[in-house]
Amino acid sequence: MSDCELPPESLGFLMHDATRLLRRRFEVRAAELGLTSAQWRLLVHLMRGGPQPQARLAELLEIEPISLSRLADRMQEGGWVERQPDPHDRRIRILHATDKTRAVIGQAKEIAETIYADALAGLDPAIVEQLMAALRQIISNLSHTTETDHDR
Repeated sequence: MSDCELPPESLGFLMHDATRLLRRRFEVRAAELGLTSAQWRLLVHLMRGGPQPQARLAELLEIEPISLSRLADRMQEGGWVERQPDPHDRRIRILHATDKTRAVIGQAKEIAETIYADALAGLDPAIVEQLMAALRQIISNLSHTTETDHDR
């Protein structure tokens, strides 16, 4: 293979395509709830970790604070979240899940679990566990900053 010839598949492209297809399927199925995949991800973090500052949620979702602010604006308008000032620093806004979120989160979780089951259909449970372990290892490997990351 020459230097300019690219392989037909790579880890990055396969992972990106799988993620894109999971996201697309979720968006179609969760449309009845009025949820996008980005909103679902934010709600999962709120339900797991409780009320959190917008800046922390932006870090967790790996998006810019302004993008999180716009997402939170839409979600507040839709009744999914409430913003409250931090009792110790009024410049900080804390996002809270609403009663609407608590009422619908189970349905959204069922949608996600059905999609995951569809994605993993036909795979032996042992292979699924190996896949999950491999993905956790990849995440761990890439979560640590290396010297070469600083050079770029």
